[in-house]
Order: sequence, then C-alpha cells, then structure tokens
Amino acid sequence: MALFSFFVSLCLLLPSSLAIYQPASLTFSSTEGGLRLGGTGSGPTIVIDGQDWSGVTRAGNDLASDFGLVTGTKGKVVTAPIGLSNTPVIIAGTIGKSLLIDGLISSGKLDVSVIKGKWESFSSQLVSNPVEGVPSALVLAGSDKRGTIFALYDISEQIGVSPWYWWADVPPKKKTEIYAMNIKKTQGPPSVKYRGIFLNDEAPALSNWVNANYGKYDSRFYAKVFELLLRLRANYLWPAMWSAKFYVDDTKSGPLADEYGIVMGTSHTEPLARADKEKVKPWDWKSNQSGLKKYMQDGISRAKNWETLWTMGMRGDGDTSSPTLDASTLLSVIQYQQSILKSGLGVSDLSNVPQMWCVYKEVGGYYQKGMDIPKDITILWSDDNSGNVQRLPVPSEVSRPGNAGVYYHFDYVGDPRNYKWINTIQLSKTWQQMYLTHQKNATQIWIVNVGDLKPLEIPISHFLDMAYDISKFSTADSTDPWLKAWASREFGAEVADTTAEAMATYGKLIIRRKYELLNMSPFMLSTVNYDEAENVLSEWDALLKETQKVYDSLDSTTQIPFFEMVLHPIMAGGIVQRVYINAARNAAYAKQKRMSTNVLAADVKAAYAQDSVVQKRYHSLLNGKWNHMMDQIHFGYNNWQDPSSNTMPSVQTIGTTAPSTGIMGVSVQNSAASTPGDAAPALSAIDPYTPENRTIDIYARGSGTVDFTVTPNAAYIRVTPSSGTITYPSGTSDIRATISVDWSAVPSGSSKVDIAIKPSKGNAVTLSLPVNNLAVPSDFKGYVESNGAIAMEMRHFTSRTPGSNGANVDVIPNYGRTDSGLTLMPITAGTQTTSTGPKAQYAFYAFSSSSSAKVSVYVPPSFNVNPSSPLKYAISLDDGPITTVNPTPSSTLGSMPSGWSESVINGARIVTSTLGKVEPGKHVLNLWLLEPGTVVHRLVVDLGGVKSSYLGPPESSKVGY
Repeated sequence: MALFSFFVSLCLLLPSSLAIYQPASLTFSSTEGGLRLGGTGSGPTIVIDGQDWSGVTRAGNDLASDFGLVTGTKGKVVTAPIGLSNTPVIIAGTIGKSLLIDGLISSGKLDVSVIKGKWESFSSQLVSNPVEGVPSALVLAGSDKRGTIFALYDISEQIGVSPWYWWADVPPKKKTEIYAMNIKKTQGPPSVKYRGIFLNDEAPALSNWVNANYGKYDSRFYAKVFELLLRLRANYLWPAMWSAKFYVDDTKSGPLADEYGIVMGTSHTEPLARADKEKVKPWDWKSNQSGLKKYMQDGISRAKNWETLWTMGMRGDGDTSSPTLDASTLLSVIQYQQSILKSGLGVSDLSNVPQMWCVYKEVGGYYQKGMDIPKDITILWSDDNSGNVQRLPVPSEVSRPGNAGVYYHFDYVGDPRNYKWINTIQLSKTWQQMYLTHQKNATQIWIVNVGDLKPLEIPISHFLDMAYDISKFSTADSTDPWLKAWASREFGAEVADTTAEAMATYGKLIIRRKYELLNMSPFMLSTVNYDEAENVLSEWDALLKETQKVYDSLDSTTQIPFFEMVLHPIMAGGIVQRVYINAARNAAYAKQKRMSTNVLAADVKAAYAQDSVVQKRYHSLLNGKWNHMMDQIHFGYNNWQDPSSNTMPSVQTIGTTAPSTGIMGVSVQNSAASTPGDAAPALSAIDPYTPENRTIDIYARGSGTVDFTVTPNAAYIRVTPSSGTITYPSGTSDIRATISVDWSAVPSGSSKVDIAIKPSKGNAVTLSLPVNNLAVPSDFKGYVESNGAIAMEMRHFTSRTPGSNGANVDVIPNYGRTDSGLTLMPITAGTQTTSTGPKAQYAFYAFSSSSSAKVSVYVPPSFNVNPSSPLKYAISLDDGPITTVNPTPSSTLGSMPSGWSESVINGARIVTSTLGKVEPGKHVLNLWLLEPGTVVHRLVVDLGGVKSSYLGPPESSKVGY
C-alpha cells in the first residue's frame, strides 16, 4: 500500500485546493503563519541546485511559468540563494542531489525521515531562515528525481493549472494572492510503481495530427506527452508504434525522456526497447536466431544509459502468434535476453533492473502450460482488450519479487470490432476492474492503451489517479466524487455537480454498445417492446440538453475544454445513436405504412450530415489546433476492421397512396401491428403499478388530412389528446395519445375497457385495454409486479445483511447499462458461503402465479481472474433452495470463454436461473455474492410476461421506499 502521511488533520483537503485528491498546502488568501508566494505583480524565486537533475530544473521552470498563467507575473528559477531578501522563495531539490536540501537536513531544519529512500515521494513545508537573508521559504524535498518533479507540479495544480492545460486547453484559474500554509505535507510512494499510457492504434487521427504539426513523431511531440504524464503523476510510456520508431525517428527522444524523468518501455510485441518497425526479417527465432540476437543486443546498447523498463519475450510478427514458438522455446528466448541484459548493463544481478513479460493473447497459453518465468520479471497480465481483466496473481504468485501488473485498454483494434473514435469508457467499470487489480496485488505496472490520447482525457486522468493513490478509491461509490473533483478542477465548482452527473450518465449510455457495433443485426434496441428505441433516444436528447445548458453558462475560454471533453462526446455520440436508432425505426415504420417513415428517413440523413458539422467544429477549435483528431471512421462497420469511409445506414421511403381503409392508422405499445389492416391489437394491461405510460399512436398512412376522436367506454379512463388532426405531408403525421386512469373509480379486480378511435373518413378502430385494479398490503416494502415482470435495480434492495467476517455487498453507482451494480467488499474478504456471507434481499409482490418463474441476472463480461476461485453468486426465492451460479464459463489463458464476443458486444452477460413456482403475494429474492470481483447490475424476474428487448423491462414500481 502507498504511504501518504500528512502531519496535519483531514482539514488539509480544503475546497481551495484545485488538485484532485491532493492535500492542500496552499490557500488564496492571507493565512496565519503562511508565506505569500505570489500574486498580482509578484512571483516567487524558485531555487534549484545546479547539480540537481536537469528534469527537476525543467519542471521548476514550468512552475515559474505557471505562476504567470495564474497571477499574470511569472516566477524565476535560480541556482543559488543569493539576493533573495525581497522575494518569495521556493527551494526545491532532491535528497542526495541538492546541496541546499542536504544542508537543511544536516542542520536539522528539515526532517525527511518519512520519505528518504522511498519511491517518488516528497515533503512540502515552510522552513524558517533556510538560508541567510531569507526569513522563510517553502521547501519541496524529493526522495528521488520524480519525487521532486511531482512536488513542483503539485504546486502547479494547486494554484490552478490543470495537467490538461495544453492537451485539452483548460484555462488556468486566475488568482490575485497565493499563500503557502504553515503545515507539513508528506506524500508518496505511489500505490503502483510504474504508471503510464500506450499510444497505439494511432492512425489516422493522431498520426495525421502529428504529421501536420511536427512532420513525424519527434522529440517536440514527445516533450508535450512527457510533461502531461508528469503533471498527471505518471512515469511510464509505451510510444507510438504503428508507423513510428521512437529512438530512430528522432535521436533526441530517448535522452529527452530520461531528462524529463519518464521511464520508457515498449509494447508486448517489441522486445528490449526495439520498435516493431525495426524488426529484422524473418522474425523467427528458429530460422533467424543470429539476426534476432543482434537486434536485441542493439536495443540494450542504445537504451542502457536511460531509465528503461525492459520488455521481455517475443511474439510473432505483426502482433500475432509465432508458429515456431512454444513455452520451452520462449523460455529460452527470455533466458538469453536476461543474459545479454546482465552483460549489456554490466550487472551480475537483475533484481534491480525492471523487466516485464506481457501475458497477452497466445502468450497466456504458454504460461498455462507451466512456463516457469524468472521471478525477477514482472508478469504483466492483460484485459480482453475491452476492459475486462483476464487474470490476476493467485496466492502462489503474490510473493514473486518481480510482482505483477496489468495492461488495460481504453482503445483497441481487433475483434469483435475496433473502437478508437471517442471516449467509450464507463469510469465505474474501470474502478471495479482496477481496484480489484490492486487488491489482488498487481501493483508493479499499470499501463493503458489510450489510442490517439486526445479523446480519452477523462478516463486517462481517472486511471492514473487510481494508480497514484488507490486509498482515495477504496469504496464502491468513489467514482462519482472523483468525477465531481475532476469537473471542479477543469471547469469550476459551480458546474461540477451537473458535469459529473452528465459524464456518469454518458458512461451508462455508452457501455450498452460501442459506436462501431451499433449497426450489427439484429439492431440492439426493440422498436416495439417497452418503447425501448425511442426511450434510449430520449435519454441521449435529455443528456445533450442538460450538457448544453452547462456549456452555455461557461465563459468562452472554459467552453473550449468543456466542448472537447464533455459536450463533444455527448453531442457526436448522440448523433451516431440517432442515426442508427431512427434508421431502425424507419424500417419498422415502413412495415406499418406510416408516412413518418419518410420523415425518419429525412431525419437520418440530416443527423448523418450533422456528424460532419460537429467534426468540423472540433477541428476548427483554436484556429485548427486539433485538426485531424476526429479523423477516425465511425459509421458503416461490417467486420472488426475500419471501413474505408463513413457510410450512412440505408433508409427507405414509401409511397403516399392511402389504403382503402383510409388515411388513419393505429398502433400500440408492444405490438408491430398496424390497423386497420392487421387485426386490432390489444393494449397491454395497465394497473396502478405499471411503470411506463400506456400509449396509442395515431398516424397518416397516405397523403391527406383526417380528423379523429378517441373515446373510451369508461369514464375513469382518459386519453390525451382525445381528438386531433393528422396530415401528410404538410402537417403533423403522427400523434401519440397517452392513457391515464382514475384508479379511485375503477372497479376492483380485472376488467376491460374499449377505446374507440373514429376518423372523420375511413375505418374506425376499437382497441381493448385490460385494466387491473390491484393493491399491495399497506405494510409492504419492495417492488411490485406488473404484467408478469419484475425488473430490479441493484441499489434498491429492501435490506442487506453483512457477512459474519465483516464482508458486505456494496452498491457501485452508475454502473452497468441502466443504473447501478452490486459487488462484494472488501476484496480481501475472500470466498464467501451462503451460510456466513453477506446478502442483499429484494422484496417483491406478485399478483400473477407462475409454475416456472425465472430470474435473469445481468452481470458484466468479466473473467475468472483466479481460475481456482471463479466468480460466483447464489440466488434463492424466499426460503426455497439456493442456486449457486458461476456466471463466467471457464477458459484457458490465451482464449476467450464461451459467449465472450456476445457479452462484450452487449456490455452484459445475462444468466437465467429457474425459481420454480411463484404464488401471488409477498416474496423475497435473496442474492449472495460469493467471490470478490463478482458484480451484478440487474435482476429481472419473469412470471411469464417479460418481452423481448435489449435492456430488459423498465424498472418496476416500488412502494415503501
């Protein structure tokens, strides 16, 4: 665990601090015992010993400039504390590299015992009379190079300079006064030792942008990336590799990374600091061993003087498996690599030389067969490329000296389809997977594939903040508070709540299916049952409306980053959703001969055209600063790979000749029928607990105009509107009438009401509405069945009981496709039993009886990270038999479990169990989560009335809450 010691109380986490979850050591008004560091007309002098690391001096110069961005007056960096009596002073330095810091330690003025010898740690405090002529100074002492650099950037973030000030154009927060408080702050080491990103799948967007601005992936480009990483308290990078060669394209890049303080690595397919595009041919250990050995030796020779995390092993050429490698041969490769590392680095022991072996794709099969990897090498486990970690350390692996880590994905090229356009990451899912990763002791390396970098600012920040200090993310509800803190830093506290809510909602909407998968057949959303397609479109429209309000409330400079990170993904993503949803509705309406078929065809074309408008808006920001960043194709996929161009889904138009029955057509919820013509459908039954409105669509099926009236034969039924006019093409072609009920006047029990719809010309239609006036007991608390279905969201349990060992089932807000998740906490609780483990209870009241009731349990497409202790839950009805379920099929490393593709595409795996006989009355559904890492995000009980849909029935009504 990371050690974050603060010699002050929790009041350090003051609202004045603009740094996310970093304890405040600064304030923006005069404070007792404090030191004014800068403000209007003055900036600090930052003293950094000339013998310190050059990266520390560079970060000091960034801090000096940052004061200018915030106050209008820059600071300055000097190497000696001379002539400083009339200026605020910051002394920054690295223990053992700075004579100033070491002198303060030896004189007893500075105590660094808590951080000395620790990894990337620092202390910050005011010191009286640190040097002659300086009555007080803020002293930043780092345990090592990056410890000092992080201390300097900690000040930058606190005064109001976001790490994303350049990459996302977040404006500095202006201040007139900046004071250091008279406290001691000690921070570090980080929770994960090596924390970084992988620039991958970087064409066309990032590569086009780099070529336009730098000509190639050169040191000027990487300087911007290095600075961003350090400001985000990261330290590790896998550079772009599709068409780039980091060390070759610009010979300045390697030494510059080391100067900045960035640990360089290479991807799972690029051994020993060599780029994929440098590979020798043939890339085969069996037939070209001499060529490959020289290739690897040259990589060590080139990077040996710089801080490098060495990638071990090898795979086939082009990110594929090698036909001539097996577990034994690969182990021989690694043994050779370790031998040349020793000779190349001049060491006899590699225990202090960071190395990693990535268990990716087919490599997992080698490990599964018993490959005994040297214990000083970090095993880098991988997710499935879609955010689901496949394997984590099991008890026998926890004590390995090389430890373990995870290679994660926010972007991917491959099966089932590429996803690399814009942000499609649900942060609550990232929390669940990465918190599990940490608690399972994979803490040496966290590296995430971020594609083009630019569209993934939010998930990158979240991932790296977790890696830096996991203690701030130790509860299942930690994601939303982080989002609020992030929004406050970037856009201001006034809009933090609404911005956080918008992005949490966006996460639920996009986890349902990524944009590139929306055109898969059959279309995911039902255009018939539960008004699902229209409701989802309404969710996107409502989200855009609220987000636009926030955008409109901001000043013009803050609108730019808000557009880039929040409004654009919601606006652009909503357009893609609208195109596909309305294309599906267009096809459904064509079968009903609705004239609105043609209206929807026009809407799809207009929305598709709007996609280009929004892209151009993004590209025109700041005189084209980010031109090309949205070049990625995102319409028209028909396999895993990008299509050659965006293609609008097909739509159809229909003729305007009305049928012989007249212009008016009628349809109802949960039926595709159109009458007159089809048999008049019965409306789905309504009762006091029906969660959705009952509606009737009245529409034109040809050119012309017709008036209509809607008349129920019972006074307690009201239809709004009760009359109207439909016209095509020059007027309103569709009118939706909503049914309401005066339940106080409805006879008890079940009855039927006829609703007559009479046109001024043409055939009339009579619909039948079943009405069930039912009531639950007054003391009942829980869900109520309607029409044979009970849909439950996880946070609305009736009760929960902790386990005997203190374990509990905790809610993950804004998790999954509709509302929330439930997971077992703490992770360290281990495997549970139904007799002693925690459980949640979901009470429901049934009006129907069923001899074969079923429950569908919605779970994420997770993996059994410990094959010997697979994910597991148990479920029972009332006091009936308990059914224990392993929701994820077993699989071997290097292969996916059955149903994986479907579950990843759908963002859920749905597992159905039999409950048996259910009689009318009160019932309790009991749910146990028996293995850490198990998450459930929805329960649907089917008493015979659940209809086919993608998301399932809307949440059932609740009483007593």
